[in-house]
Amino acid sequence: MDLSEFEADNSRSCRLASVVPEVCRTEDCCLGIDEAGRGPVLGPMVYGICFCPVSMKQHLQDLKVADSKTLSEEERERLFVKLDEAKHFVGWALQVLSPNTISTSMLQRVKYNLNALSHDAAIGLVQYALDCGVQLKEVFVDTVGPADKYQDKLSQRFPGVEVTVRPKADSLFPIVSAASICAKVARDHAVKDWTFVEDLGEAEMKYGSGYPNDPKTKAWLSQQLDPVFGYPQFVRFSWSTAKTLLDSKAVPVHWDDDDDDEGGAKATAAKQNCSSMLSYYGRKKNDEGAKRLPHRYFTERALETVRDL
Repeated sequence: MDLSEFEADNSRSCRLASVVPEVCRTEDCCLGIDEAGRGPVLGPMVYGICFCPVSMKQHLQDLKVADSKTLSEEERERLFVKLDEAKHFVGWALQVLSPNTISTSMLQRVKYNLNALSHDAAIGLVQYALDCGVQLKEVFVDTVGPADKYQDKLSQRFPGVEVTVRPKADSLFPIVSAASICAKVARDHAVKDWTFVEDLGEAEMKYGSGYPNDPKTKAWLSQQLDPVFGYPQFVRFSWSTAKTLLDSKAVPVHWDDDDDDEGGAKATAAKQNCSSMLSYYGRKKNDEGAKRLPHRYFTERALETVRDL
């Protein structure tokens, strides 16, 4: 699977897709939706769709697709190759949601939680298939949140399309199993071949599965925590695992609200036993005490403190 578009800038999300088979533009089609990487604290979450003509469902079953979680990495790779080779009747598309996108969405002032992010990714992929001319008649989805509410939401968004939302849909419907395989293969490749924009030096890259309960993942998170800048963009800052480590090991700082006055901000910071961000501005030269070496973030970019403009 070619992820070069995402790898060129893995701080942003991107969409990857196969060629749409001509038969999917002329015959009624079914489409399955599933995701990979919802739970890990490391790496992207990938939403995938797979579609084929309703009349060729049996051909898809003959490929022996199954829920990606029940397959080994080698089996998933082999089945993805089969799906990709069946391009005369099978199409697929992926939405790769970067860890940076997930974190900034969940931590922004107006909260955009993971369920909303997932729903929008799925809706965007279905709309993409329709925009490409796929004649959708049936959509099968692995649920996120209450199945009945999600089904109603999709049915209202896509009138004329029969929508079925079920828990464990990836083990019930082959077209969802196919979408699951596409999404999992893409995430596996993205995690394995991750390009770190940060200079981690000689850091150990054995970060395990990326799930919060994996001892290798926990150890790697502890090793890579910078007390000022936190983690590389490979990490989802919004996950409680990362937040707990940051709270216990990183430098505490109070981020002042726009409507705080300076006195109120400093008072709030003092109560939390940390420095206000405002305290770093307007310092006099003789207030600094012993000279400290700047963080490598500044030296690598040749950045210096400016006092007079």
